[in-house]
Amino acid sequence: MRDERMPRRPDATSVELVGGTEALEVSLHTHDDRWAGIYEDHRRRIHDALAPVAVEIEHIGSTSVPGLAAKPIIDIVVTVDDITAEEDYLDALLAQGYELRVREPRHRLVRTPARDVHVHIYERDDPAVDEYLLLRDRLRSHAGDRALYEETKRVLLSSRWDDMNAYADAKTDIILEIKARARAARGQGS
Repeated sequence: MRDERMPRRPDATSVELVGGTEALEVSLHTHDDRWAGIYEDHRRRIHDALAPVAVEIEHIGSTSVPGLAAKPIIDIVVTVDDITAEEDYLDALLAQGYELRVREPRHRLVRTPARDVHVHIYERDDPAVDEYLLLRDRLRSHAGDRALYEETKRVLLSSRWDDMNAYADAKTDIILEIKARARAARGQGS
């Protein structure tokens, strides 16, 4: 455990993509109620591995939204006190069988060898976590935006993507539009 009195270390300054770019080779599946159970299994696994560390764990992404078709990849967000203190969380997750995929400023990503569970690690109070939850909660509660998002994904997945990150980037405009409506509904503005 890192001594809380020690100064923070510098974070990663660039994106380290372990294994390089990967083509997106999955399709949308009708929502599967088993996804919630898979999330719960991994939530327990992560919680047990990181028990000495105070973490928060949430199911995010399309598999967390009942009724939404999704790539069968469970996305999980975990928050830690200090993203730079990898010894507090990374070794424990690797020991549980997860593999490091991304190390970048303010974010780490580990995943299962089967690539069917992605665990995003952020520092507590990172705005990115709130953004994930804002989108998830809007899609859970608003059928129109859920249908719009699903249709956007279907259209995008009708093309070949040589880089999974390019597919994610292509959804940005519609995600921003949906989140703007979510903020407006909450009276937060953009």
